[in-house]
Amino acid sequence: RQICGCWVLNNIQILQQNLISSMLKFLDVSRRLAATSLWSNHATRLLSTEATSTPSQNAAAASSVPIPDKLYSRVELQMKGIDPEVMKSYAYFAKTAAEHLDIEVGKHWALRKAVKDRLTLLKSVHIYKKHRVQYEIRNYYRFMHFHKLTGSTLDTFL
Repeated sequence: RQICGCWVLNNIQILQQNLISSMLKFLDVSRRLAATSLWSNHATRLLSTEATSTPSQNAAAASSVPIPDKLYSRVELQMKGIDPEVMKSYAYFAKTAAEHLDIEVGKHWALRKAVKDRLTLLKSVHIYKKHRVQYEIRNYYRFMHFHKLTGSTLDTFL
C-alpha cells in the first residue's frame, strides 16, 4: 500500500509542477502578445497590475455626466413564422404590451401569401439522380410599426 501511496503522491507532485510551469508559460506568452499590436487594449487591461478605482469613484464619475437617451421616431418589427394564427396571436400580444407601456402603435399588416421555399433533394444518399423528393417550407410574415420610442422603453419592450 505504501508503494501505491508514494506513486500517487509522486504523480500529484509531477502534475502540480507541470501545471505551474504551463501557467507561467501562458503568462509569459500572453504578456509578449499584449506588447504587440495583435491584441487590443482589452488584453493589456487584463494583464496590467494597476489598481482600479473604487465603486464610489465610479458612481461619482457616472453621475456627473448624464447620458442622453436615444430617441426613435419609428421602429418596424418584422415577425416570421410557419403558423399564421400563432403570429396573429403574438401581434395582438405585442400590441397590448405596447399599449400598457404607452407606446404609440402604428399600422400592422401581414403579407397575403406565404413565401414558399422549395428544396429538391435526392431520395438516395449515393446515386439515382432520377429519384428525387421535394420539400416545401411556407414562411408567413407580419409587420408592425411603433412610433416615438426612447431607448430605455424600446429595450424594455423588446
